[in-house]
Amino acid sequence: MKRRWLYLICLVFFGIGSISDSPAASSRIKDIAAFEGVRVNQLVGYGLVVGLNGTGDRSQTFFSTQTLANMLERSGVSVNATQVRVKNIAAVMVTADLPTDIRPGGQVDVTVSSIGDAQSIQGGVLIMTPLLAADNQVYVTAQGQVVLGGFSAGGGGNKVQMNHPTVGRIPNGGLVEKDVLVELNGRSKLRLVLNRSDFTTASRAVRAINETSGAEIASARDGRTIEIQVPDKYTQHIVEFISMVENAKTDIDSPARVVLNEKTGTIIFGKDVKIAEVSIIHGSLSLQVGTTYAVSQPEGFSKGETAVVPEKTVTVQEDKGRSVMLREGASVEEVVRALNSIGAGPRDVIAILQAIKAQGALQAELEII
Repeated sequence: MKRRWLYLICLVFFGIGSISDSPAASSRIKDIAAFEGVRVNQLVGYGLVVGLNGTGDRSQTFFSTQTLANMLERSGVSVNATQVRVKNIAAVMVTADLPTDIRPGGQVDVTVSSIGDAQSIQGGVLIMTPLLAADNQVYVTAQGQVVLGGFSAGGGGNKVQMNHPTVGRIPNGGLVEKDVLVELNGRSKLRLVLNRSDFTTASRAVRAINETSGAEIASARDGRTIEIQVPDKYTQHIVEFISMVENAKTDIDSPARVVLNEKTGTIIFGKDVKIAEVSIIHGSLSLQVGTTYAVSQPEGFSKGETAVVPEKTVTVQEDKGRSVMLREGASVEEVVRALNSIGAGPRDVIAILQAIKAQGALQAELEII
């Protein structure tokens, strides 16, 4: 079997000098950071959805019937959980996000997810479920009609399903019983936390805040945390001060990074990523092995018998060698386009970029997901 290598010879020259320090994008402070303590709090609880049309948990999920028995026991009805046989209930986990600026009596959306073997929770009603935070305190009680974005129907071996019928939502189904109090007025100091740690972005954010306020009130503690001194005139008007800081605009900076997804063949790369001088040789060989069947027919009046004879076939397909030339200082984007223009697929490009990084010519971080 003959083999030849497909030569993808790319001569890429990276000029000596620093990469441009031009900003990647300009954003508001509120889009790239948040004030410490001002955040949503995650809540979770275990509950029961009732009223299902025979699509609830089966007998294998014993904890749903145990939950029903406990609920009936609290209502004054004594039952044996082992004797309960119902298919219109489903054990679920209920989750919600509680903001810091909502007070008791307010409402939040909740998500209901089946944890048993229920086929669908369509048409079900969630019985009152307490939702707890990380401190094991109840902050929200949830109850109401579950709304699904799909359906599941069928019988007798035939089934039609759309989207995901075992997860639903209850709009405004959570009633806030206890708030998370974050007192801002009277504070003399605030901390701003960037969504992503970056020393350049933190330095630029400090400069933008100081220019907006007209005073040196902000200083970066590290690549993620910015400490802000609240001026005396804003001590009792902290919301106005936070609004001013959040709307200050700054130029964010992003590190040179190439993201590869080998499962889907997706390549995401920054526009300014460069590679040093490198020569690339990549082999491509397509081999197909199959079997065809031929009929062996004997001559007339002979004693032979007609038979089916399998014949092995081997097909080797090779691409012709092709090359591409790139300009001096070409970016990764230009390299990828050049490789695609001569027939290299996404997975070939991924393999080539990994090899370039291993050689040390890729001046960027390579992340594989």
